[in-house]
Amino acid sequence: MSYQEKKNIVSLISTIVVFGAYCWNVYLRYNDTNMEGAELFRFWGAAILILVPVSMVARMIIEIIFIIINWLSTKEAAPSFADELDKIIELKAIRISYFVFILGFLLAMGSLVLQMKLSSMFIIMFLSGFTADVAGIIWRLYLYRKGV
Repeated sequence: MSYQEKKNIVSLISTIVVFGAYCWNVYLRYNDTNMEGAELFRFWGAAILILVPVSMVARMIIEIIFIIINWLSTKEAAPSFADELDKIIELKAIRISYFVFILGFLLAMGSLVLQMKLSSMFIIMFLSGFTADVAGIIWRLYLYRKGV
């Protein structure tokens, strides 16, 4: 298994764990309160804004730990540059992520048209961001395995 494959597997697991833990925390806070109107907007806005830095910091820490553990176990250093294959795979994964996120965005807007609860729009946006990230990582893994 190549370094990139191991790195993407760790990234996939860390994405699932961090997002799952954060969503559980948001779910508990949402159930404890009875919000409506502007307060509901503020809650979901804060939940999405806090997710970004929490996710970034947690994933950076997990990646540093991965690099250290990988180096200790295999004596293989992280590649210092990305070659053309890495760049092509990254671009294709980003394209898949964008398609998945746009689909989620359209579903979220559709929920507003269908007059569903406002929280369902935010939950769909939350899940579409997560699904887009996971789809990009899985696509990267697939391309590293199968080739471009």
